[in-house]
Amino acid sequence: MIATEDDGFSVHGFVFKCVVRYNGKDHCTVPFYQGRKQENKMTSNELNDNSIYGGHREEMEAVLKDLLERIDDVRAQMNSTLGMDPVEHCLGRIKSEESMREKCQRKGLPETEQSALCEIHDAIGIRVVCAFVDDVFAIRDAIAGFEDCRIVEEKDYIRHAKPNGYRSYHLILYYQERYYVEFQLRTISMDTWAALEHHMKYKKQVSGNTDLIVRELKRCADELASTDISMQTIRDMIMNQ
Repeated sequence: MIATEDDGFSVHGFVFKCVVRYNGKDHCTVPFYQGRKQENKMTSNELNDNSIYGGHREEMEAVLKDLLERIDDVRAQMNSTLGMDPVEHCLGRIKSEESMREKCQRKGLPETEQSALCEIHDAIGIRVVCAFVDDVFAIRDAIAGFEDCRIVEEKDYIRHAKPNGYRSYHLILYYQERYYVEFQLRTISMDTWAALEHHMKYKKQVSGNTDLIVRELKRCADELASTDISMQTIRDMIMNQ
């Protein structure tokens, strides 16, 4: 499944997505690049020398693959217990070279491997979208239990929404004491709102009353949050019969 890009999952330029199938499920994984054909192709060492990730990309791809497979295992276990898959979809990506260099510039960091892999923590990113709020926190607890990984940062924007209405659960996982991985956990409603807000935020020219648009987006976010609570209540009533 190809991701709808927002909040760090954007890609630019000549970028294509590899869709890799694990355990019978499609995952949008690592971006790869295709520019104009050149007479002399660059060697692997030359690519590593030019990459902000140095020679780490192959290992980063393996980390992403492993974590997506672990999420699949969690889904299978919860499906067996609850009789339903708690995850609507799961997307992963390695941040594009261009996006990472832009982020280094915004943060006033040198465009180096150290900055990309140690100072910035979302070079590897995974978004898990669930149908219900309780499932978001169940997935969070499962991730916290992953062996050889530890959570180093968490931000609960579900219970404590951002002023603009943005809701999601963010956590940074430190994988085998080598790579940071950002997880974004949210419901379908939260994901839909974030995609719309991202589109409005990055649109070159927004006609009309900007303040009104911001207020309306906030109102929609609050209404969707209320709907999430109602849907959770209905699901609980059905499960408890």
